Amino acid sequence: MSTLVGNAYNWVKAFHLLAVIAWMAGLFYLPRLFVYHADAEVGSDKSETFKVMERRLYTAIMTPAMIAVWLAGLALATSAHLWGAHWLMAKLVFVIAMTGFHVWLGRRLREFAEDRNTRPARLYRMVNELPTLLLIVIVVLVVVRPF
Repeated sequence: MSTLVGNAYNWVKAFHLLAVIAWMAGLFYLPRLFVYHADAEVGSDKSETFKVMERRLYTAIMTPAMIAVWLAGLALATSAHLWGAHWLMAKLVFVIAMTGFHVWLGRRLREFAEDRNTRPARLYRMVNELPTLLLIVIVVLVVVRPF
């Protein structure tokens, strides 16, 4: 099935799943932090605490996890010769969308860091649902492989 030697394929798959979990945790939590940050008074201790939490989450957990997801996922797809699989192509579309959401969150993070957020907390409450929807579709594509 795979060209990775011995148990390496399973180790890469395990690493991929762990990275997905870490990335998803951040994608779920950062918009929730933005909800509370949007309601905090600019310059307050609360606002400054959110800035630190958001920056650390994005730079120390989310971005390295996203990179690991991509690297391990590409290695798995290549090793298992899956590039012709339609379900994988569909999955990649949704992973690219999730990556776009990650980048969008990074831009919002910079706005908060510079005290330039103009978006209401309600927007962040709504976009907080997007990673859940993407995750559902991705998991179904990987497990069910409908096409």
